[in-house]
Amino acid sequence: MDRHEHWEAIHTTKATDAVSWYEVDPALSLELIESVSPDRGSVIDVGGGQSFLVDKLLDAGFQRVAVLDIASAALEATRQRLGTCADQVEWLHADITEVSDLGKFDVWHDRAVLHFLTEEADRKAYVEMLSNTLPVGGHFVVGAFGVGGPGKCSGLTIRQYDVRIMAETLGPNFELQRWLDHSHRTPSGSDQKFFFGIFRRV
Repeated sequence: MDRHEHWEAIHTTKATDAVSWYEVDPALSLELIESVSPDRGSVIDVGGGQSFLVDKLLDAGFQRVAVLDIASAALEATRQRLGTCADQVEWLHADITEVSDLGKFDVWHDRAVLHFLTEEADRKAYVEMLSNTLPVGGHFVVGAFGVGGPGKCSGLTIRQYDVRIMAETLGPNFELQRWLDHSHRTPSGSDQKFFFGIFRRV
């Protein structure tokens, strides 16, 4: 089963609130995004799938909101949930390691993708697209499994991050602005250790 098939299967066989990454209120992500975008400009949520972050971004008045996900089922479920508000969102069905162009965004948010990219070539493609999408002065807001957190998620091996590993992965085009450790409580009641960071495109 390839990456596309894996995630389509996850989003067609599991309820939205049954997956480990489910958050009814993605407050931390919203706080970090708002902290670097006081003018409520443009933001892309990479791996946003069935996250409720898009609802919060629309409520907060962001001028341009895009959601990218590898699973069409996830995007369609969220479109249906938003109803007529879905027309205010750009929906992008793509594998971030294969997409050729996303345009420009002030903020790139990711709480769901980078830690699954265990191959160096995939991470290189991701960082290249990130660099091309964010203008100088733009911000990368990232949440990833932290060192000491889960070694697998949804049956897949993941890559753990701390501030040093993330900075090395991103390279010299990104400058650390802020970072913190975060504990995510899953629907089953277990705690997952996350690393969150804000990096500025330089």
